[in-house]
Amino acid sequence: MLTRQTAGAQLSAQAQTFNWLLDSFTSGTAGVLEAVAVSSDGLLMAMSATRDRANAERLAAVVSGITSLSDGAAHWYSLGGLNRVIVDMANGYLLITSISAGSVLGVIADRSANLGAVACEMTLFASRAGGALTPRLIVRRTCWRFHRTHRVSPCHDRLAGGWDSGELVR
Repeated sequence: MLTRQTAGAQLSAQAQTFNWLLDSFTSGTAGVLEAVAVSSDGLLMAMSATRDRANAERLAAVVSGITSLSDGAAHWYSLGGLNRVIVDMANGYLLITSISAGSVLGVIADRSANLGAVACEMTLFASRAGGALTPRLIVRRTCWRFHRTHRVSPCHDRLAGGWDSGELVR
């Protein structure tokens, strides 16, 4: 199994940049415990360095579900696209904000977090990271997950320039 440290050498420069942005956001925002970037189809694209992959996958599933419910309500009531969702819990918060092309940033914060500051940092992150999210980055991640799960060889030459095996694996 690849860990965050051993997989780093396999990441493209684009993926490394995106992960660095996510790690900087998480470590530099007071009260933020964990963050994930989730694609429009619910796949975990990146995770903060504070948690293990299994936990990040669970958070990505929760974020994807809440995003889908929010999009449904927005569509039904003609409220426009998703800006932000805040779930207020007894010991902390789950915040979700749109990044680009349907992808979202999901953040777990503790009660000490200043929600205004976290929301502002999430908006800044989205504006910085939006350019790093491309369909190719997402497809590489999906392809590798499929092949790793089904124990077949990695994808090759599906897009111009091909895919690299191991892209975005942590």
